[in-house]
Amino acid sequence: MSKAFFWFRRDLRLADNHGLLQALKQDSDVIPVFIFDDKILSKLTDKRDRRVDFIYRTLISLDREIKDNAGSGLLVLHGNLVDCWTKLLGEHKDTKVYCNHDYEPEAIDRDFKIEKLCNEYGADFISFKDQVIFEEEEILKSDGSPYTVFTPYSKVWKAKLTDSMLDEHPSQNWLKSLSKMKIPPIPSLIDIGFAESDLEIPSTKLDLKKLKGYEKVRDIPSLDATSHQSIHLRFGTISIRQLVKKARNINETFLNELIWREFFMMVIYHFPNSVNKEFRDKYSIIKWRYDEEDFKKWCFGKTGYPIVDAGMRELNATGFMHNRVRMITASFLVKHLLIDWRWGERYFAKKLLDFDLSANVGNWQWAAGTGCDAAPYFRIFNPYTQTEKFDKNHDYIRKWVPEYKSTEYPKAMVDHKEARERALKVYKQGIEAYSL
Repeated sequence: MSKAFFWFRRDLRLADNHGLLQALKQDSDVIPVFIFDDKILSKLTDKRDRRVDFIYRTLISLDREIKDNAGSGLLVLHGNLVDCWTKLLGEHKDTKVYCNHDYEPEAIDRDFKIEKLCNEYGADFISFKDQVIFEEEEILKSDGSPYTVFTPYSKVWKAKLTDSMLDEHPSQNWLKSLSKMKIPPIPSLIDIGFAESDLEIPSTKLDLKKLKGYEKVRDIPSLDATSHQSIHLRFGTISIRQLVKKARNINETFLNELIWREFFMMVIYHFPNSVNKEFRDKYSIIKWRYDEEDFKKWCFGKTGYPIVDAGMRELNATGFMHNRVRMITASFLVKHLLIDWRWGERYFAKKLLDFDLSANVGNWQWAAGTGCDAAPYFRIFNPYTQTEKFDKNHDYIRKWVPEYKSTEYPKAMVDHKEARERALKVYKQGIEAYSL
């Protein structure tokens, strides 16, 4: 029998999974495997990390589904990634490793190492496009260079989209080719050094009624008017093809959000240094304030700006923050407090359930004015006018800041007008210094 592994990463589903389908069609004894990588887990200080809990619960569900269809189960390992694959490849000769493409710099480096290891053991490493509609080399300018502005990128993206690109990869119909070998029980969360969290997992079933009026209400944080699909997209518990198919038929604004996701993936693929360096060099010597006390006030929602504090408290309590409020809180940190955007990006990376490196970096650089297709540096969100526009009755604020308008609520840590003028001055000085 032809034996192979399918390596789950950002594609935690059995249905419409391209790489899994190819493995099941080509080989008659496919072992599904997921590896908790110590390199990633060691960076997580919260042992009740909701994302680890989400992955774990998903793996339990996958294991149950595999048992129902093939009688075996999901092989879940924990440890050093190279050590785990060395053991697997040593135990299973003349095999193949199937997976789906990943586009982040560290993921590319990881796959290069595992592919090299596979070659040493005489195993094939085979990867497929799955988590995007268009890969990074498929939407380029006429001169072959990557787009760095969203609008022309999105126009080409839509023009190239065809119905067949959204066809399902029916991997769920081929589960009989999964291995029948006895699989050890999945290790417990405690075994991998974590514990259950208070996570409430949103449904993977998209509410089509929400999408119909999405563009009218998506910016109002007090309403339950967003798709709640970002965590599922992040970990691949839903198929991007099926989501795009629904969005294309119902709401273009929502479709654009999905295109933004691919745009940022493309940017980070072509410009990996943008992970921790300003995309536009002229902003590289801005004199940021590295004030830890001010940063803590922002982190814990104690700035005295209600809409900012509500957003940060929602993030800390749930791992989620409404997208409009993400823009407001990010702008406040980099413009009002003049704190390095990288500090904010790392805090969001630590807290967000749907943390996706490319989108997180792209949006933080957008807020800071340092990225591609960014808001100009002199565009500084006024938290008061943002509140008046998107939370006029303070419903969102009162939910997350119960002491609002009481003597317990802190005074504004900075004056908006003064902070705005300071930001404009510092940005201008940084740009001028760079040009000398």
